[in-house]
Amino acid sequence: MPGGTHAPHHPTPEWIEKISKMHLFDEGWNKLRETIFANQKKLGVIPQDAKLTPWPDDLIKHWDQLSADEKKLFLRQVDVFAAYVAYTDHEIGRVIQAIEDLGKLDNTLIIYINGDNGTSAEGGLNGTPNEVAAVQGTLLPVEAQMKWYDAWGSDQTYPHMSVGWTWAFDTPFTWTKMVASHFGGTRQGMAISWPKVIKDKGGIRHQFHHVIDIVPTILEAAGIRQPELVDGIPQKPIEGVSMVYTFDEKNADAPSTRKTQYFEMLGDHAIYHDGWILSTKVMRVPWDNSGKGHHDPASWPWELYDLSKDWTQYEDVAAKYPEMVKEMEALFWQEAERNQVLPLDATTFTRLVQPRPSLAAGRTQFTYSGEMTGTPNGDAPSIIATSYNFKAEIEVPKGGAEGMVVTQGGRFGGYGFYLLKGKPVFLWNLVDLKRVRWEGQDALTPGKHVLEFDFKYDGLGAATLAFGSPSGLGRSGTGVLKVDGKVVATQKMEKTIPMTLQWDENFDVGADTGTPVDDKDYQIPFRFTGKLEKLTLTIDRPKLSPEDIKKLKMAMHNNPARE
Repeated sequence: MPGGTHAPHHPTPEWIEKISKMHLFDEGWNKLRETIFANQKKLGVIPQDAKLTPWPDDLIKHWDQLSADEKKLFLRQVDVFAAYVAYTDHEIGRVIQAIEDLGKLDNTLIIYINGDNGTSAEGGLNGTPNEVAAVQGTLLPVEAQMKWYDAWGSDQTYPHMSVGWTWAFDTPFTWTKMVASHFGGTRQGMAISWPKVIKDKGGIRHQFHHVIDIVPTILEAAGIRQPELVDGIPQKPIEGVSMVYTFDEKNADAPSTRKTQYFEMLGDHAIYHDGWILSTKVMRVPWDNSGKGHHDPASWPWELYDLSKDWTQYEDVAAKYPEMVKEMEALFWQEAERNQVLPLDATTFTRLVQPRPSLAAGRTQFTYSGEMTGTPNGDAPSIIATSYNFKAEIEVPKGGAEGMVVTQGGRFGGYGFYLLKGKPVFLWNLVDLKRVRWEGQDALTPGKHVLEFDFKYDGLGAATLAFGSPSGLGRSGTGVLKVDGKVVATQKMEKTIPMTLQWDENFDVGADTGTPVDDKDYQIPFRFTGKLEKLTLTIDRPKLSPEDIKKLKMAMHNNPARE
């Protein structure tokens, strides 16, 4: 099942009920961590001398420190997550069963990896009913989240669990997804089955390998060479190495054929080489998506771990082996340059509003006519942190019209411009916490009309990010709705969505292909029943004045990255 265990956690209701009745997590995340660690040793998937890394007392509460409401909510969150894992596993099992029913299982290579890098911490310390809100810094207290308790895991939520569970599920390591330097953010369990070839059923392998080794493994198993040309275009050599040698029981303890591997994400980085790993100290907790300056990654201090003796990255031995640190640091920069990792970038979700190649890049005016749905967010014009104007030239038939003129995003964050029972509406859904609405009082008469929504943004825009400041994002603005040149509604929006709309929905003209921006108003596809002759979007992005630049530079100087 693609996406299984990745947020949002959306199992079916029967799986949530099944897991909840098992009471697997009632003793809390600290006890869960001990149980997982004991089971890992019992199964032999970690060395018997492996040490359990300490709980981060300064970051996450112990289970016995939580209130009754916190425990209740967090148990609901983890039951839904576990239901998603079980549901996913069950569905994969159905696929495998179908292969067996066809008589093909004996000669089928199955590689099963479960996880989301390390388990994700993007829900924050309290979890969230809406990850689209959480990654933009809108984190709700437990009492505010309880209104979604019964709906948790349904299509009315976009849920994620508390970091306490995340840390526990990354046992025996430290840290989580988005931390590339420590195994809690990178290491996954993997099972490989090929009955005709692998005779060591239930055997354990401890060689160090990376996900880029999957393709070479499949190619060797299938007896296929990597193509040197595809449609006449020379192909770069695959960086990975095959793991087929590990299939033979005689090679159970053979040295790994992967000697070196770099890691990097959001500035956090590491280099593995021949049983050692040099890791940067974690300088930003992965649930902090504020976008504020988080230092120059090249200056972050190093930690060194001898994995031959310290499987869980328990003891930093950098001070004991300074020459090894220097050698491996040089190797990291060599690998980083070779693999085009440079320059290192420590920004997080603020990079979503940075310019990037797309069909909309560099343009300020867009024109559409009729129905055009399915433009993905990456190629859609963005009206985040900017002034903009929508002008729709429409024709209303006899009997009136309704339906969507233009929308992007949906139930968990986005906007819509539509006719509702003939009345024009422009609505901003602020990550499902508030909906700001401009609406005309009268239904449109049959005939031609011009609908216009003009928004003047008060902030400095995404350009402030070049100076390490997110201050230009999420600011206020004033919207004006007009019908045939006449103002019918004016309202100031005190805050705007700072970085992203709901990322798994489209930019749609003339209909809505995702979820509604307001379920109370309409249901999809809500096709426009009039004639949309022309829709024009004009974007007026803020420009920094010399005085703005001076202030931003001064702020950078007063708050240097090294501090």
